[in-house]
Amino acid sequence: MKFLITAGPTREPLDPVRYLSNRSSGKMGYAIAAAALEEKHHVVLISGPVAITHPSGAEMVRVTTGDEMFEAASQQLGECDVLVMCAAVCDYKPAHYSPVKSKKTREPFALELVPARDILASLTSAEHDCFVVGFAAETHDLETNAARKLGEKNCDLLVANDVSRPEIGMDSDENELVIFFKDGTRETIPRGKKIAVARRLLKIILDVRENCLTKKS
Repeated sequence: MKFLITAGPTREPLDPVRYLSNRSSGKMGYAIAAAALEEKHHVVLISGPVAITHPSGAEMVRVTTGDEMFEAASQQLGECDVLVMCAAVCDYKPAHYSPVKSKKTREPFALELVPARDILASLTSAEHDCFVVGFAAETHDLETNAARKLGEKNCDLLVANDVSRPEIGMDSDENELVIFFKDGTRETIPRGKKIAVARRLLKIILDVRENCLTKKS
């Protein structure tokens, strides 16, 4: 089975030396890739800039910006069985890019931002046959936001985590997940090392996908 997994942050450049980004370490996405490789699945891992070693055996695609991640995922989407959108993509990007470094002045500086592409929504709005797993990193109203995103982004299941908690935040080696299903039910994977959490998540993904295929047949 072929898994297409996105991981890590994206970076949106302001000028040659500055960019907008976020605190994603890529550890959760890389753990999911490692778990899938353990089960002998083919893994294409599209990764934003991270400081961790990639899982041995994964087909790596390195990207920086959200547009680059979208293009890379679009090229692979038609050939994958499971899409796992674990990357933390910037919601906004600078409206204008300066080809030279912006100089500091004593005057206030205002940065105009525009919405960045919603990669998950863009991918799932096109015709596809893959099983789609979305992610939602939330600091508040986790259940409300995750349930809304599940429907809006046309996901088969939605994985949410509370990144306001430092012990399971973006930089941590541990995580705790709440999985939201289309039938309105949910399941919690309790706190643990990200690789252990990833293994449990992988089993859930495969079980739900198998049930969906059985119903279609």
